[in-house]
Amino acid sequence: MAQDKIKAGTSTDDLGIKSIGSLLAQYSIPAIIASVATSLYNIIDSIFIGRGVGPMAIAGLAITFPLMNLVAAFCMVIAAGGAAISSIFLGQRNYQRATDVVNNVFILCIIHSIVFGGLTLLFLDPILYFFGATEATIPYAREFMKVILFATPIAYVFIGLNNLMRATGYPRKAMMSALISVVVNLVLAPIFIFKLKWGISGAAWATVCGQFTACIWVMTHFLSPESSIHFRRDNRWLVWTIAKRIYAIGLSPFLMNVTACVVVIFLNRALLDYGGNDGNLCVGAYGIINRTTMFFVMIVFGVTQGMQPILGYNIGAGNFSRVKRTLRFGILLGVIITSIGWIVGEGLPDSVSGLFTADDTLVRISREGFRIYFICYPVVGAQIVIQNFFQSVGKPKFSIFLSLTRQLLFLLPFLLVLPRFWGIPGVWASMAASDILAFFVAIATISWWIRHVLHKMELNTKKI
Repeated sequence: MAQDKIKAGTSTDDLGIKSIGSLLAQYSIPAIIASVATSLYNIIDSIFIGRGVGPMAIAGLAITFPLMNLVAAFCMVIAAGGAAISSIFLGQRNYQRATDVVNNVFILCIIHSIVFGGLTLLFLDPILYFFGATEATIPYAREFMKVILFATPIAYVFIGLNNLMRATGYPRKAMMSALISVVVNLVLAPIFIFKLKWGISGAAWATVCGQFTACIWVMTHFLSPESSIHFRRDNRWLVWTIAKRIYAIGLSPFLMNVTACVVVIFLNRALLDYGGNDGNLCVGAYGIINRTTMFFVMIVFGVTQGMQPILGYNIGAGNFSRVKRTLRFGILLGVIITSIGWIVGEGLPDSVSGLFTADDTLVRISREGFRIYFICYPVVGAQIVIQNFFQSVGKPKFSIFLSLTRQLLFLLPFLLVLPRFWGIPGVWASMAASDILAFFVAIATISWWIRHVLHKMELNTKKI
């Protein structure tokens, strides 16, 4: 029986026994390595594009960011929701339901990828123009996104099942799948861009090849009976009760990516409107800054991915003191990581920008953006950890609230007001101001929740 195999063959019970520090090392380090590799690939890919195609290609790539956020949104609603509920089911020792999640995640990823990828391809040019493309940048954005959208089923299955692999006790395997994708991409990208002269589409094809190779690796894991949780004929393939819980928990990262898409549209518009003749280069500067900030954000995400199975298992098992200790560890690590990012952004802006381009104007614009945006960056790590904490413990409403406050409640109003007075510096200042306000809201929210909700859960458990 699947249930017996899970009990005997995996170490998921360690999530409720081993020290929090060793568990975070066990689960977070592989996730961090995978996140760093993915971030480095994004950075190096952008460097290849900037050096091999030109500064307008960097701007064209930046135009695709909101659409890429939408691509990620429709995938992460399944990937994050499936990972969270599988961990919670394991903590409750409901092994059959945890096994059923695999089939449901696979089917939902296929459905989402076909519907979203197909519709977006049909209306690609109008979407890109809406996101801020100009006649100078749309050829690059279109060429890149056509390839990415064509391969959305591969990307969705890979990401969805890889998150599930990590959540069900295989963090090192999940790390390896991400590394496989990155290595294949980095090997093929310079060949496609420089040797074969495929331009920006070469970068996209390298990405697809990397994801396809990693997808095969992940599918092999879940097809193997040696895996504690895997595809089985008697599994239920599309169950509404499971899908409903996946969507409920996955709604938070979905809305986070959708609101990020909306915000990037406003950012691109503001940069074009207030950048004058250098508007396209201002968008390119944002592309460089975005790649750099996402490097450190992805490392923090690696920490939260490592926290997720620990939090999900222990909230399901009623081990609330371990939940609080895991949260404290995570916040500390998040702040340390983004503080390092602050040092890089404030101290080495020209060095970072110089990796992407040799254009002096683009370097100058990027320098100003780095210096302003990174002012409040250390607190970003805490805000991300707290937001993902609520998702991991099955409380998506709080996670959604924190996501929307940062993106919509704070950042959009700032973007509408500050650039009117300060121009392009006002755009960068808007992001910094929203980060610090979102941090204070996150701290207030988690403090209230621990005192009034988690404490009540502890008392109810003791009465039982």
